[in-house]
Parts: sequence; C-alpha cells; structure tokens
Amino acid sequence: MEPIHDLLAVRKEKAENLKNAGIEPYPQVRWPHTDSAELQREFGAFDAAELEAKGAHVSAAGRIMAFRDFGKSTFLHIQDRKGRVQVYVRKDLLKDPDYAVFKKFDTGDIIGVEGKVFKTKTGELTILAEKVLLLTKSMRPLPEKWHGLKDVEERYRHRYVDLIVNEKVREVFVRRARIIEFIRKFFAARDFVEVETPMMQLIPGGAVAKPFITHHNALGLDLYLRIAPELYLKRLIVGGMERVFEINRNFRNEGISVRHNPEFTMLEFYQAYVTYEDLMSLTEEMVSSLVQDLCGQQKVVYNEREIDFSMPWRRMTMQEALAELGGVDLAAQADLDTLRSRAKALGIEGLEKAPKGKVITELFETLCEEKLERPTFITGYPVEVSPLAKRSKEQPDLVERFELYICGMEIANGFNELNDPEDQRARFMEQIKEKEEGASMDEDYIMALEYGLPPTAGEGIGIDRLAMLLTDSPSIREVILFPLLRPDMA
Repeated sequence: MEPIHDLLAVRKEKAENLKNAGIEPYPQVRWPHTDSAELQREFGAFDAAELEAKGAHVSAAGRIMAFRDFGKSTFLHIQDRKGRVQVYVRKDLLKDPDYAVFKKFDTGDIIGVEGKVFKTKTGELTILAEKVLLLTKSMRPLPEKWHGLKDVEERYRHRYVDLIVNEKVREVFVRRARIIEFIRKFFAARDFVEVETPMMQLIPGGAVAKPFITHHNALGLDLYLRIAPELYLKRLIVGGMERVFEINRNFRNEGISVRHNPEFTMLEFYQAYVTYEDLMSLTEEMVSSLVQDLCGQQKVVYNEREIDFSMPWRRMTMQEALAELGGVDLAAQADLDTLRSRAKALGIEGLEKAPKGKVITELFETLCEEKLERPTFITGYPVEVSPLAKRSKEQPDLVERFELYICGMEIANGFNELNDPEDQRARFMEQIKEKEEGASMDEDYIMALEYGLPPTAGEGIGIDRLAMLLTDSPSIREVILFPLLRPDMA
C-alpha cells in the first residue's frame, strides 16, 4: 500500500486538475435532494416497468463509497445519513460535467446527483445520472479494513472515519439519541420540568468521587467540575419545583475501563411526596417501555446473553444477595473482624479501619454484582456508604435506598432523600473525617434543608450504560462519540 503522504499528493494533484477543468473542489451551494430512505419508500415497491412508465427524476447527495468503472459507464454507491443508493453514470447520457472530468472523482468525494430512477436487472433501485456535481473533494482515501482494526482506539480517536465506514456505529448513536428522546418525553408526560444546574461548582458534592479542579481567573477561584448535580437539584425541590430532571454530563477524575469514562452522561430526577419504592416502579415502567419502543419486544441480547425486561423485576436486599449469591450469611457472620478477614482473603485491600457497612458493601460488590444478570433492584444499603439517603426506621444502620443491576452493571441508584439538616451535617462531618474523595461541608445546602425539603425521592441513571445494554456494546467507549484517550504520539 502506498504511504499516506503519496496518496495525499495524488489527490491534491487531482484537485488542481479539477480546478483547471472549471470544477470547484469546495463549492458552497444549496443542493435540494431526497435521502436514500425516502427514495426507497417512494420508489422501492415499483418494478422496473412501472418505474420506466413513471419516468421520475430525482436529486440525491452523498459520499462515494464504491466506484466500479466499466470504461464508458460507471456504477457508484453514494452514502447519506440514512443509507446508500446506487448511481449509474453513462458517458453518452451524462450532460454535466464531461465524462472525462467526472472520471477524476474519487471514492470518498461528496457529490450531488440528478437523474431518472430505474431498477437494474438485479432489482436494485438506481439513479441514471444526467448531472453530477462535486460538492466536496476528499483529500484522504477511506480505509479499506477499518472495521477489522485490532487497535480499537484508532476507531475512537478518528470517530468521524468510524462513522463513515461503519454503518453499525452510526446506528448505535442514532439509537442512543432515541433513548434520550424517549426519556425526555416520558418525564414531560409526568409533569417533570427539565432543568440545567452548574457544571462548575465551588464545592464538589452529591457523590463520593475525586473531582477535576479548574480555576476561574477573573474571580480568583478554584472550581470543581461537578461529580453530580444532586445537591442543586434538591435545592430546586426546596424551592417548590417538586418534580425536576436533568440529563447532562458528570466528571470524575478516576480510572478508565469498559464501564467508566471520566466524562459521562447521567439522568437525575427528583420527585416530592413519593418514596424510593415509587421510583423503583417508575424505573421499571420507563425502561421496559423504552425497550419495547426501541426493540419491539421485551427481550434484548447483550454480550450473547438474552435479557428479559418484562415486569415485574426482581427485588432483594443486600443481605439476601450476599447469602444467595456470595455465600456470606450476615446473620451468622456479623462480626466486623470476621468480615474484614473474608474481604482480605478475596483480595479487597484498604478495609483495615473501614466501618462495617463499608466492608459489607465491598463484599457485595465483589461477590454478587457480576451475578446479577436480569434486572434486579438491591435494597438495604448501609448508612456508611449512603451519606445523602434517609435512614430506615426499622433498621437505623441501613438507609432507604436501592441500586438497579442489569448484566452485572450498576445502572441506577435511588433513595429517599435525607431532609434533616442536623443529620445531614453529621453525615458530611463523618465523610470529611474519613477523608472520602469529594467530601466537603456544603453550608449553603444545609441552609436549604433548614428552609425545608419535603419528603422526596431521587434517582440517577447512567445513560451511557443503558445505551450499552440497548445497543449490545461491550464498552462504554462504543456509545460515547469522543471518549477520552491518551494523545496520539505517532
């Protein structure tokens, strides 16, 4: 294969030759056209004789993806946002430009086409070109074996090429957009208000995570990219908005994996005068109806496993999950030292001084998470790992909280919101004492609680992970258009 700089030189020379022939490589023109899907809807059902009788003329536009030269005629496939359409160019019928000039076009060029619609002997809908206009000259040839790249980072790094040559990649992001559109309509239909809260915050809060730090020059302030919008959304509930949701980015200065990206999209919503049990039911309804809307059924294949989203979903406590899936009976092994020893034997480090609730949660995450394949709500979380959730009256060492797991992934986290300002202050102090990432005393949020937060439940759902499930994508980077990567030093 020729070095890329040689190929670039060839195309640059072609562009100059086109200019000399009176063809502008980058014209700014309006080209009204019918997309490939509309062409199929309008003409696909007709047979060759019916199309001939209709004598319909159309205009189309797209990128040349295939070029088959037969001397005095050429077959092209051009690709637009909806798919591909075939174009047939004959030397004796092409009116503009001259056929010899047209032959200087390349795969990758973007063109406009006008001509008569017909069907070939194989039944393929085709445009018989009378006019071909070069709309954009492509200076780089399209890769031949891009889909089979072993270094998938190359696909992510040059996502624009990935989108050109991989139809399935385009479909993933179209489906992701449909997921978000469905969610917006779902909440709007239930009288929720979509809001936007600050991305840059004076105090990191709303989750336990390491924040990114930036600096505002004019104010002379260090600021934090938000790790969660939670505390601002609950301020809005205090303000009387009662039902709010936000779909936006969170930022966490932590590791990268197939399930984690430092910049990711979350849905968070809060509703006054309901409980976390209500939100579990709401989540069931929303996700199962979303699956039905996208897939036409309740069963989805993910990682070669069939997942059934039919309601009702399973609900179990963390204690029940540990006993059933992890072989840890908390009723019989409640001693903290015993639990720490069990965790250490499993290779879980850093729990020598951790409180009991933290140890239990780490055991659950290690022993049980991956085994939760079908949609399952886990409840009964320890208070030590839930600084913003309301305590259970029946079991004060636990909180009124759930997490949703599907295919071993945490998809959602929700709970009854802590609205006692003194209890909240004490929880913040405990976080600070334990030196947890993102821990800080948010005095303004405490003040907001002192004005009165009504009984409220809230939830966060990871949009990227939900998109992974519903597009059968093994990595979060497959559903983020431009995931964070190390700079290309080549």
